[in-house]
Amino acid sequence: MSESKKPRDASESLALDTDLGWAIRMVSAAFRRVATDSVADLPGGARGYLVLVALAGDREPPSQLALAKEVSLDRTVMTYLLDDLEAHNLVTRKPDPRDRRARQVLITDTGRARLAQVRESLGAAEARLLTDLDPTDTEHLRTLLARVAQTAQREVVAPDGTEC
Repeated sequence: MSESKKPRDASESLALDTDLGWAIRMVSAAFRRVATDSVADLPGGARGYLVLVALAGDREPPSQLALAKEVSLDRTVMTYLLDDLEAHNLVTRKPDPRDRRARQVLITDTGRARLAQVRESLGAAEARLLTDLDPTDTEHLRTLLARVAQTAQREVVAPDGTEC
């Protein structure tokens, strides 16, 4: 077993600053505090932001259900959120050409512009939180967190799409 994969020895320090749960909780709470203002004016706040980010990529527009799964939102919550985002002309929905019962969700030009504004504000908030890291460490942290988040998402949603 590699050094980095070895289980923790019981004799290792039990200080809070070595505990993963404590670190995740502290970072999560601090991020929520610094990020809240950045997304406050966006319909749905942080949830609305995640939907816009998920839609901003160059790919086939997802169905409402696929989008809800991607951003880990209940489909009913997603419907209300999309209603609000659509009322503000940030997204639009159209029938899915492959399935008349489904609706594809697309980000509008207004949504892209608003997302760019929010990302700039959020970037400044993130920079404050990551101020003690150099650019290489910041990029490494983002990469590692994205990998852990993908693992966490797989653990939350079972292969049949039901929540565990």
